Parts: sequence; structure tokens; C-alpha cells
Amino acid sequence: DVQLQASGGGLVQAGGSLRLSCTASGFRRDDYSIGWFRQAPGLEREGVSCVSGIGDTYYADSVAGRFTMSSDNAKNTVYLQMNSLKPEDTAVYYCATRYGECIASPTAYADWGQGTLVTVSS
Repeated sequence: DVQLQASGGGLVQAGGSLRLSCTASGFRRDDYSIGWFRQAPGLEREGVSCVSGIGDTYYADSVAGRFTMSSDNAKNTVYLQMNSLKPEDTAVYYCATRYGECIASPTAYADWGQGTLVTVSS
């Protein structure tokens, strides 16, 4: 079974940083992409970033230059380093996986971890 465990959320002031972690198991990492998504109250879930099985990374325009995704294959974990956080980054953040390349739409992802809440105060 595919399992994803997200962690690292919390409360931070605007301009601060957080690092989210997503530990994955149950699939061959080389064949799958792992994405980070977020959902703010009253809004649709949106893509934040993604790393493919071969290590290509992608970022939404709203976070490019502030967020960095990385992988530790030995730990089966991907990270989302979030810097220069803004109040509009407040959301529940989820990691998810899909077979094949990164796709922006969350509907393309079959397996999801539980969310971790990020709150950025102004």
C-alpha cells in the first residue's frame, strides 16, 4: 500500500520559514512523482510544487523563488523548504503521489497523505 506522511506545519510570522516533510512508502520512487498541494479555507486545492521520479522539480508561480523542494532517497522523504512566508501561504498542505510525470492538477494524484496546517501571521 502507498502511504504518505506529511509533517512540519505550524504557526510562523510573515517573513519566516518552515520545512515540511513527506515520508513515502509502498512504491518505486523512480517511477512516481510526489507533489505538494495546499488548500486554504473556501478555496480549491492547488498545486505548490512537484518532484518527478528522475528529480525534476516544478513550482507554482506564487511560490517560485521562495519555496524549494528536495529529496532524501535514503529516507524516502521529500521536503518543502518554505522561506519568506506570506499570510496568503496559510493553508493545509498535503503531499501526494502519482505514477509518471508531474502534473499540476490535484485530480491526477491517486494517493494522499494527511494534511499539515501552515499558518502565517501578519
